[in-house]
Amino acid sequence: MYTGSCLCGSIQYQIEGELEPVQLCHCRQCRKAQGTPFVSNIPVAASAFRITSGEDAMKEYESTPGKIRAFCGRCGSPILSRRTTMPEVVRIRAGTINEDLPVRPAFHIFAAHKANWWEIQDSLPQYSDFPAQ
Repeated sequence: MYTGSCLCGSIQYQIEGELEPVQLCHCRQCRKAQGTPFVSNIPVAASAFRITSGEDAMKEYESTPGKIRAFCGRCGSPILSRRTTMPEVVRIRAGTINEDLPVRPAFHIFAAHKANWWEIQDSLPQYSDFPAQ
């Protein structure tokens, strides 16, 4: 089991089970939503994710039709995103997990849209969209 929270601790959550590898997204929306050159997402089965406290602090924003971004309404920490077309998966922001992660980044997505001031300097695969599953 893994636990996580927002910056102020209002939202607390649990993840049951093993974690998938980290996905590094460089799309413009993720960069704007995080204020960073990319976001570090971990896909998690929605059935394995549970808010344990602070659900009332969770706010949602539909950044594009069908793409929901959830964050703390008190401190602003991004917690997850989800697609209405894929209700079985939530993408947890890796930096909000409390424990050390046993997984590492697997690939970069939307690498063609990366911030011009950030150079990707690792040997991970780079994709212009999501890789074929």
